[in-house]
Amino acid sequence: MLTVLIETHNDEEGLARTLSSLVAGSVEGVVREVLVHDRGSTDHTTLVADHTGCVLVGEGDLPARLRHARGDWFLVLEPGARLTDGWTEAVMLHMTATSKPARFTRSRIGRPRFLARLFSTRRPFADGLLISKRQALALLKDGAELKTIARRLSTTRTPAEIVSSPKR
Repeated sequence: MLTVLIETHNDEEGLARTLSSLVAGSVEGVVREVLVHDRGSTDHTTLVADHTGCVLVGEGDLPARLRHARGDWFLVLEPGARLTDGWTEAVMLHMTATSKPARFTRSRIGRPRFLARLFSTRRPFADGLLISKRQALALLKDGAELKTIARRLSTTRTPAEIVSSPKR
């Protein structure tokens, strides 16, 4: 079904928060695996990933690991982001209804004020990214990074909400 990808760098607390919101999806069989792409953390990020059963992915291993991912869809999240209750149903409905990429609806909880949103740099995974494995691999063939692709991608919105990471 779904492979979750979280890119980290010294994000032990944020990673733990994000992983806790994925438990419902794992229990329901929606989440097949969680890949943690660590970019050289010096804190306990890798321990958190290891103790929770995530697959650690090194710097140069990401493209090969994505090709061998167990899920038919990828869900890319920032460490610290939390999915709200009911996200699994919305994701399942989206995956069965369309093959278009999607983002979550940003929750009012923890959302920055209007001017802060207006003048801040747009983070490519602040609202998560749900994309089919086939489409992601086709876009990554040209050597582009996932962040670059996410910025250019036209997406729809799922009714499920995400509480964005406060730090990034």
